[in-house]
Amino acid sequence: MTTDVNLAQLRALVAVADTGGFGAAADELGISQSAVSHAVGALERVLGAPVLMRGVPCRPTPLGEQVLPHARTAVASAAAVRTVATRHTGGLTGTVRLAAPTTVCQALLPGLLRDWKAAYPEVTVRVFEGEDAELPAWLEAGTVDAAVLVDAGPPLPGAVALGADSMHALLRRDHPLAGQESIHVAELEDDDFLLSEGGCERHIREAYRRAGTRFAPRHRIRDLNTLIGMVHAGVGVSVMPALALPMLPADCVLVPIRPAVHRTLTLTGPAGRPWSPVVSGLLVGVGAMTKGKALAAAPA
Repeated sequence: MTTDVNLAQLRALVAVADTGGFGAAADELGISQSAVSHAVGALERVLGAPVLMRGVPCRPTPLGEQVLPHARTAVASAAAVRTVATRHTGGLTGTVRLAAPTTVCQALLPGLLRDWKAAYPEVTVRVFEGEDAELPAWLEAGTVDAAVLVDAGPPLPGAVALGADSMHALLRRDHPLAGQESIHVAELEDDDFLLSEGGCERHIREAYRRAGTRFAPRHRIRDLNTLIGMVHAGVGVSVMPALALPMLPADCVLVPIRPAVHRTLTLTGPAGRPWSPVVSGLLVGVGAMTKGKALAAAPA
């Protein structure tokens, strides 16, 4: 019996850690659940200790946490070798795990996924939705291969600038301010303010700071759909990115705020390790696809 760690074992560990269960990992890898269990068990026998805590969801043990970054690197390197060979023969293939904020998932990704599918039918893109602050850590830890980052600073070579997304007031259509061309944030002081904790709080605070206006949110809501539902129900008003427009019911509107505040969106790979060829290929493609296009439709 071999005492070496092999790629199948590491691939199984990564899949279970990412999906949270043996069944879901089996679906992702296209093998049986017993094969995943056998691979993880074999890895644990080689290492001499458990790498996963069995439960719902499964989580890495302290040893597993130390092994996981190396396992991700090995799996990614093997995938890169396969992709290099495929590109050498004229095609682009593989799987890319892509993370993005909720509003980007709603407004930008559907079009990108459609275009990618048409241009690269052998590439599978798996989307992970997260908050702005989570995504850089996911990217650098290897949990995802690429991400749409907010205000990421100077872009890495090969990164694609998707544009700037402006902040807007979210109101019911029957709100007295709903018909204005723009709204000064001071005009929202008479309403209960609902704050999304999904990543835009710093942009909203910046608008209030620049206006010299007191910022006193009445409710803090983590889920963006819940916040929109509360505005829809007349509980209060909010401020959110223009890209939230596709998420709104018909009787809610977005109105630009003053002072204007923007967030920049960049599609990029990790800073701390080489990008896989399939990630590089997709980003070259999306750069061409988005050249000259507007980031999002203007809210009505």
